[in-house]
Amino acid sequence: MNDMLILMTPQGGGDQSMLPTLVMFGAIFAIMYFMMIRPQQKRQKEHQKMLESLKKGDKVVTSTGIHGTITDIEETTYIVQIAENTKVKFEKTSVSAKKD
Repeated sequence: MNDMLILMTPQGGGDQSMLPTLVMFGAIFAIMYFMMIRPQQKRQKEHQKMLESLKKGDKVVTSTGIHGTITDIEETTYIVQIAENTKVKFEKTSVSAKKD
């Protein structure tokens, strides 16, 4: 029985702290936040701001690469004229950029 207790007790280095490991994980999380998560949130806010500022007559590019001019704005969609006598309805979120 005593032999079993000796085998189960940690041998040397058992008193090491978990602090360096926790600091390392915290540093990794902070790096990921500032390198990946925060810039993505910033881009989303800028895109949302751009979508809210669009009005009739603005030239836009959709996420599929279609260029056109906004002719009408509805609650969740834009009507975009892509050619003479050709209008297409797009979701607001599918507009990727405003063309100057």
